[in-house]
Amino acid sequence: MCVSVCALLRDATTPLSSVRMSAVKELLLLLPLVLLPLEAPLCHGACVEVDSDTEAVVNDGFKLGCIYCKMRGEVDATAKVQWSFKGSGDSNFSDLYIYKDEPGEIIDPRFYKRLDWNGSKHTRDLQDGSIYILNVTYNDTGTYKCKFSRTLRYSNYAYEKTKEKNITINVVARLTRGMASILSEVMMYVSIIGLQFWLLVEMIYCYRKISAAGEEALRESAEEYLAIASESKDNCAGAQVAE
Repeated sequence: MCVSVCALLRDATTPLSSVRMSAVKELLLLLPLVLLPLEAPLCHGACVEVDSDTEAVVNDGFKLGCIYCKMRGEVDATAKVQWSFKGSGDSNFSDLYIYKDEPGEIIDPRFYKRLDWNGSKHTRDLQDGSIYILNVTYNDTGTYKCKFSRTLRYSNYAYEKTKEKNITINVVARLTRGMASILSEVMMYVSIIGLQFWLLVEMIYCYRKISAAGEEALRESAEEYLAIASESKDNCAGAQVAE
């Protein structure tokens, strides 16, 4: 009789165990979404070829972006970057800056002490060839040409690749920001806040659901236990009377 009572009690607690297992599974499914914002700063970003800005503000600094990603990361390579400039009143490009090994070299005297390297550092395998202009003037208006020359070194041969990009810069007294840029930034922040709020609501809902299911299972188990104990006591009393 005692063995059967223990078996029934074990069966009675089975719903609670299944509820807990279900709760653990739901929490494990939500855990990656909750930890994703914490893990994001630890990730290493991939190379993305982004276009440069084209509007500079007078007397401020300005970054001329030029990115040329290497498709085969496992292949050894070296690269150099050459910049040329054609002012608004010029007919031809003139050499502006060259970067092959640290430090780079400013060639155009109009940019002496006003130009700095802002690309890949501490490597000969350049992918970011950006430069930074200090104290922009109206004379800096014009077209800038960025030329990447990359040498891919395989086991038996070397392969040369080049890429050119023209960037037309307009120097203004005050930066004008487009409405599309403002709306996109607002929507980005709204989306982030909305996602975080949704995750919080889901966590609270799951916790309340799990808590209610656990209490219900405990109540049913207690009632079943009392019923089994009472039935066992009645059976024992009947058996003693029969003897």
